[in-house]
Amino acid sequence: MGAEHKKYSAPALEKGLDIIELLSGEEFGLSLSDIARALSRSVGEIFRMLAVLEQRGYVAQDGSSGRYVLTTFLFELAHRLPNVRRLTAIAGPCMRHLAAEIRQSVHLGIVTNNEVLVIGQVDSPSNNVMSVRLGAKIELWNASSGRVIVAHMPREELDLHIAAAPLPRGISRKELEKDLRSIRETGYEVRDSFVVRGVVNIAVPVFDHSGKAVAALTVPHIERTTDPVKFETCVEKTVAAARELSQAMGSGSSAMVPVG
Repeated sequence: MGAEHKKYSAPALEKGLDIIELLSGEEFGLSLSDIARALSRSVGEIFRMLAVLEQRGYVAQDGSSGRYVLTTFLFELAHRLPNVRRLTAIAGPCMRHLAAEIRQSVHLGIVTNNEVLVIGQVDSPSNNVMSVRLGAKIELWNASSGRVIVAHMPREELDLHIAAAPLPRGISRKELEKDLRSIRETGYEVRDSFVVRGVVNIAVPVFDHSGKAVAALTVPHIERTTDPVKFETCVEKTVAAARELSQAMGSGSSAMVPVG
């Protein structure tokens, strides 16, 4: 929100949020002086804010380096939201069963803040595992999970996402819309991973009672020389699992993804 539209001000709250947002992008944390410098604040005021955030469990200080890191508390809070809590509770058994059947890892993602957030993860029971970390945030346009969810959004929502998260270099709006149309027609997406060579994403939307795509069930498929499950079978079973989740979320037949 621009300064001209700012109706209310809470400086202390804003400082705390600035710290949280800054640390969210720092894998190894930042020192007190680094945080103060990045936010153009005094060390004293940042120290007081960090002390409160640490007491409340939002940040922690590494004992050896002294750097402050964001804890998983925000992620835990997100899971307390009724829709996320319901999704993960319903999806857990289904994902474990699917992973055991197809011998591949499975994760569940939602779109939030123009990113894909992984809210559920089950590893393959095989020795060779390709998985995505629980709580990981992935760029919207570089995730099949995000694409199959966005494919079912109204055009005005798509416009907002593109405005907030511009398309990667080399990808035009026309190409994206063609891909999204294909996803809607097929019901899911099968394509090479955007970030890992040799991995093929199988991503299927999960719908709620209103017919809205609220999540995506995704298998980052890796091919093993002794794999007992055919790729086509993995696709079919992933689609079937997403259909089961959609039904559990109250989706009617109009939102069911086709097989084939």
